[in-house]
Amino acid sequence: MLEDIFLSNPAFQNMDPEKLQFIMSFAQMEKPNNMNAAMPFLLAQMSQAKKKNISFSKPEVTLLCEILSKDLPPAEKEKVNKMMKIMGNQ
Repeated sequence: MLEDIFLSNPAFQNMDPEKLQFIMSFAQMEKPNNMNAAMPFLLAQMSQAKKKNISFSKPEVTLLCEILSKDLPPAEKEKVNKMMKIMGNQ
């Protein structure tokens, strides 16, 4: 089901298969439930991607943050959004 969402979205049509697989795996991971844990989690995942020579554009980083914050409480989600603005990704 999740794979269908990615495969039907035109933004993912021409994406490198390894990058697409990384994003899909990231989307399926159990994620932290607060901002203090979410950012180190994201940075660790980005580090793993870098080791695999996978890099992300700003829109892709924004997507990863949206996936990360999807199930956070509203206050924690707002913190992620603020951090993204500070980082210049929104």
